[in-house]
Amino acid sequence: MKRSHLFSYFLILLGASCWGSIGLFNRLLGADGVSMLNRVAVRNIGALLLLSVVFLLFRRQVFRIRLRHIPIFMASGIISVLGLAWFYFNCQMECSLAVAGILLYLAPSFVMIAGAVLWKSPFTCRKTIVLLLSLIGCCFVSGLIGNETVIPSPKGLLMGLFSALCYASYTIFAHYGLRYYDSLTMIYWTFVFAGLGSLLFLDLPDLASVLGNSASSLHILGLIVVATVLPYLLYTQGLDNADPCYASLLSNIEPVVAALIGVIAFGEKLDIWLILGIAFILFGTVILAMQRKTSPEIGR
Repeated sequence: MKRSHLFSYFLILLGASCWGSIGLFNRLLGADGVSMLNRVAVRNIGALLLLSVVFLLFRRQVFRIRLRHIPIFMASGIISVLGLAWFYFNCQMECSLAVAGILLYLAPSFVMIAGAVLWKSPFTCRKTIVLLLSLIGCCFVSGLIGNETVIPSPKGLLMGLFSALCYASYTIFAHYGLRYYDSLTMIYWTFVFAGLGSLLFLDLPDLASVLGNSASSLHILGLIVVATVLPYLLYTQGLDNADPCYASLLSNIEPVVAALIGVIAFGEKLDIWLILGIAFILFGTVILAMQRKTSPEIGR
């Protein structure tokens, strides 16, 4: 394997690992007294501002779009990013980070179902196996199978399923947006509308009351830079010189990192049933990744 390819895979692995740190900063900000709405708002607004600066300096072509394509970006921003942040953050507060992370990885199964409905994509034997693996894995994670599992709250499970639906929706919207624009333009304008939509939820007086704490400011910076902007840039840069199948496989490190953070930082426990659930769902995504011919869509 060429050195340049190895470096690309390293960037993808690093980017996916950064995504896995979302739960860390979300939990820390919750402990700091930052409301859920403000956590969602500062993540999206902060990411929009930082991406605007980066692209203004290095890639100004992302600012050029056609007005008739705005509905695509508006849908991906409001549903795929703003909706995902809201449901995923809530799930991380209700469930262990391992459960929240692995429920998010049900998204490929939802994309498969949507593809069969929207694009008449054939429902093959491979896809059926993936759906069954995901279903069994979800039963392990939720505690429906295995008496030793600490059963997550119904609210947490529901939030996790909705976060996976929002995550899956990005692939659907990007399917149309990437016909006209590159991935960085799709990402930027998605965050334009996610950031603008987040303004409706921003509570400045409440946020100002905790910003005087230097630790809270660092946690907000970590959520914006480490868990949002940096992984998008690293992952997208890595895709420029990497096989998309391998890239998709490497991105599976994200829920593993989330689970490890939960264990190390918050003392969460991984029993055999949860580990089996993670294995079943990740194995399903591996099977899907092995047949993919195009670059995977990203939309945390």
